[in-house]
Amino acid sequence: MPDLLEGIGVSPGQVAGPVLAMGNPPVLPAVYPVTDVGEEVLHAERALTAVCEDLRARAAFATTATAADVLLAQAELAIDPVLRDAIAARIRRGQDAPHASHDTFAEQRAMFTAAGGFLAERAADLEDIAHRALAALLGSPMPGVPAPGHPFILVADDLSPADTATLDPTMVLAVVTERGGPTSHTAILARALGLPAIVGCRGALTAPDRGLATIDGTTGHMRIGVTETEAAHVQAHAAALRAGLSNDRGPGRTADGHAIDLMVNIGAAADLSAVDLTDVAGVGLFRTEFLFLDRTEEPGLDEQTHAYAEVFAAFPHRTVVVRTLDAGADKPLPFLGLPDEPNPALGLRGLRTSRLRPEILHTQLRAIARAAAGATADVWVMAPMVSTPAEAAGFVQQVHDHGLPTAGVMVEVPAAALRARHLLRTADFLSIGTNDLAQYTMAADRQTGDLADLLDPWQPALLHLLGACAVAAQDAGKSISVCGEAAADPLLAPILVGLGITRLSMSPRALPAVRTALARYTLAQCRRLAERVLEADDPAHARTIAATDVHAL
Repeated sequence: MPDLLEGIGVSPGQVAGPVLAMGNPPVLPAVYPVTDVGEEVLHAERALTAVCEDLRARAAFATTATAADVLLAQAELAIDPVLRDAIAARIRRGQDAPHASHDTFAEQRAMFTAAGGFLAERAADLEDIAHRALAALLGSPMPGVPAPGHPFILVADDLSPADTATLDPTMVLAVVTERGGPTSHTAILARALGLPAIVGCRGALTAPDRGLATIDGTTGHMRIGVTETEAAHVQAHAAALRAGLSNDRGPGRTADGHAIDLMVNIGAAADLSAVDLTDVAGVGLFRTEFLFLDRTEEPGLDEQTHAYAEVFAAFPHRTVVVRTLDAGADKPLPFLGLPDEPNPALGLRGLRTSRLRPEILHTQLRAIARAAAGATADVWVMAPMVSTPAEAAGFVQQVHDHGLPTAGVMVEVPAAALRARHLLRTADFLSIGTNDLAQYTMAADRQTGDLADLLDPWQPALLHLLGACAVAAQDAGKSISVCGEAAADPLLAPILVGLGITRLSMSPRALPAVRTALARYTLAQCRRLAERVLEADDPAHARTIAATDVHAL
């Protein structure tokens, strides 16, 4: 009988195929005496430069703008002067370049892990750079993904951004990792590539190389040791589903015609390349922070205006929801000069950064207003990390003062969800960020892979908060969207609609499956399904209820 392994499904889809595991990283050689310190330092510096150049080359051929941004950020990390100086100092104290590099990276990884939040996530980036630097020092090939010449399911302990960003979707059928969580780089980039993916799947590396397995990126199930007949059945089902999705057109709606705006999440205009926008209602989440990342200075008014105008031009007469700078915690920006905090996830992040640097928000709103003035797009603006009605009212007033008519707030903390009615006294709309709302509701760091089950968007407590917000929005006669990763789950989409969500925003590649899923249910069936799911004991029970045959509702 096949063995069933369970993880967290982070990118939907079903596939079957042979399993291949990532290769082992290079082995640290034996210690050797350093006879020329200066040359040994140059040897280490050349290795880091080679890693940087390799990552930049990978970025140039990355399949998405998101992947390119991640790789470029990692390339800059490889040539960080702090790392270079620390390695050089160790060499001057007598270590050879490979061991000096290894020990420096290990020390930095430990510091990042202890810091938590974004820095803990970057520890995996450092580990990957350390392996690449060692390969460069030894003259070995850079670590990477297997290339067997045929499609396969990639299994790994974890994947670096460089590995995930350069995956070939024509060869890699799906990705499964033993570590990682719903917001890891692996999850984000797999969704951007449209690859089914499971993270936090303990035991995945026990699957025999080239043995057949099936993957369900929605449920998080991996079945190893399946027969060729079972694999062929899954492949045929997946092919039929893809064919059906490619023929499914039109705006989002339920079986009885209830309209649901289906929108996309983007970080820049480049994310829209090769995306069919015909039936897209607009942008539900424009993540402006990608313009600010890895900058030593704030992008100027003209640069911001140009970047926003590019996106607005792509959506004439459609809605574009701009999220103002979401900085702090897992997105530290050096130019902001924020103080060190004992718990950054609970500190100065999102809208709260304007308490210390109000001019940053002022410049951004000016740029958005200038870009909107020359576009036909219906530009909405929302603030991240709003907690109180007073914060909401203050932000809305600032947006209106800049001549932008539609201002809303994100619901990412329980306080905002519990006071949704009060937020809507001034806010024109709400948008729910399920990733952060799950983190704060369940008191589980979104970067901690061991707590990934608590961050599951199917957690009944989280769904209850979504439902309460939707009722408040309906009573106020205002729009409410989900722009977190939960919106991309085709099994969950009908439940969200049943709760009262009016807009769903997701990765462009997730749109066809969500559109098809909604069309299977009437609005009344969505509501009955939502009622039943809210009574579930846990995420697994909730998913079982959601998989009920539509005719039984």
